[in-house]
Amino acid sequence: MKSEEILELFQQFEAIANVYEGVECWSAREICELLGYAKWERFENVLFKAKEACENAGETVVYHFPRVGKMINLAKGAQREIDDYMLTRYACYLIAQNGDPRKAQIAFAQNYFAVQTRRAELVQQRILDYERLQARSKLADTEKVLSGVLYERGVDNKGFAIIRSKGDKALFRLDTALLKRKIGAPSNRPLADFLPTIAIKAKDFAAEMTSVNVQQKDLRGQTAIEREHIDNNLAVRQMMLNRGIVPENLTAGEDIKKVERRLKSEEKRISKDKN
Repeated sequence: MKSEEILELFQQFEAIANVYEGVECWSAREICELLGYAKWERFENVLFKAKEACENAGETVVYHFPRVGKMINLAKGAQREIDDYMLTRYACYLIAQNGDPRKAQIAFAQNYFAVQTRRAELVQQRILDYERLQARSKLADTEKVLSGVLYERGVDNKGFAIIRSKGDKALFRLDTALLKRKIGAPSNRPLADFLPTIAIKAKDFAAEMTSVNVQQKDLRGQTAIEREHIDNNLAVRQMMLNRGIVPENLTAGEDIKKVERRLKSEEKRISKDKN
């Protein structure tokens, strides 16, 4: 395809994009026309195949192909409602995949929506990485505050490490060293650097409660504070179990340092592209 044709098709596809219930979508009727289908009936066959592919992929068909009504003008000012669908990027991609790639419009759509879908996946992954990084940073801050509170009440760094480890055992039913081996975390690295976001937040919540209760209850000494921290981790564990989440069975997270380097590298590249 010539660059002029690509640019024209790109502008056409961008022009008919709209937002339906907060999601970027394309009208099936408009896509039908852009893809060069003269009759809606022929396009419906492709639509049906795309729905099947969506279902086979384990996706929710009604989310990607919600049915909507569309009014069309008839003679003498009359109107009639016809079927239409609001197609997500993924739905459009599946439709293009089931079209005739010899047609320029189909070939363009296959690549256009493949890139669009991949872009959405990348954005989603970046958000998840960012949220995990923020959760890890928040846990570090909480533990720093807790360490200070405990130091004022007779618990040194060694005692704090013991209390934290016993909290881990209460939360995960495994001591820190065993859990590290289970998830493949190096023995010389913090456990939280390899936990998934929800587990990091669980540790943070328990540590926050310990910090608050130690001060409210005026607890002093390692024994009393240790019991408080264990109880708080047991409470968080029970809450997770009640919602069907078993903390020790969660999939390990990627090394948080690698995630941080990747995000910083992407930010540098984005900043460079802007200049």
